[in-house]
Amino acid sequence: MRAFDYVRAARIDDAIAALADPDTRCLAGGTNLLDLMKGYVEQPARLVDITRLPLADVQLLPDGGMRIGALAANSDLANDRNVRERYPLLSQALVSGASPQLRNMATVGGNLLQRTRCHYFTDVAFDACNKRRPGSGCAAREGPNRIHAILGASEQCIAVHPSDMCVALAALDGVVETRSRSGVRRIPMSEFHRLPGTTPERDTELRHDELIVAVTLPPSPFAAHSRYLKVRDRASYEFALVSVAAALDLTGDRVRDARIVLGGVAHRPWRARSAEQALVGRPLDDAAVAAAAAAATEGARPYRDNAFKVTLAQRAVARALREAAST
Repeated sequence: MRAFDYVRAARIDDAIAALADPDTRCLAGGTNLLDLMKGYVEQPARLVDITRLPLADVQLLPDGGMRIGALAANSDLANDRNVRERYPLLSQALVSGASPQLRNMATVGGNLLQRTRCHYFTDVAFDACNKRRPGSGCAAREGPNRIHAILGASEQCIAVHPSDMCVALAALDGVVETRSRSGVRRIPMSEFHRLPGTTPERDTELRHDELIVAVTLPPSPFAAHSRYLKVRDRASYEFALVSVAAALDLTGDRVRDARIVLGGVAHRPWRARSAEQALVGRPLDDAAVAAAAAAATEGARPYRDNAFKVTLAQRAVARALREAAST
């Protein structure tokens, strides 16, 4: 691990001032950042400890929505009564996301910035990683790539986004609130994470001088019928091969609105809009579920070892929709 300076921010403005230096990172739970530092993947010159800042509150908003502080622990958020009642999809995703010990430490802001899941990225013994070393190539394209992307990848990178929480937030139309010296910015979850394109080293649209302070959720029509389904190699703590956040707004058996977001298949949570459109206005019968499942992987480009993910994702969507409807 590279030697680094450590400072503790007493105020939000202090943390923002420190982030003016692009070689500075914020330290909250540290469940991802410290691992990357120990592996020489991340080597910041300075860490700013933000754990004492007043950013952990979970508040109901006057319009019926919710504002979640960036330092709210995953375990606290998952167990919050209002979250479980109003946004059960988020609670389910958080509980699926890690071991209890990690959930106790991990924060909402840190989860939003969780770096990609790719063996070639996290192991510096592999020279060819455009995310870690732009221009060096992508070892995953020719090497074992069972866990990698089937949607939205590029010639530069085929890694996948690892977070469960972010998949649910994308389905719930969350908005990331940031602060910098320039003021406040609100970034929809649909725009926060990036596809790799020609700049895979950039995971998000967050600027280096911005501090995530909260995530806001609008009032949700999906509380009664939602399901987070995670398919993984083992039932204990493990990343998703494929996950699905399915949320339905039903009038009788007819779908008034729907959200279907996939995890484990792309560089960001993958909103399956064609699958949603296949449901809206129709009864949720077997034909509609089958149409949505097929549409969910529209445009998929699997690689040598991960073609199974296409069928797996379709079956997971079908199962998640049926389970959401039956809740």
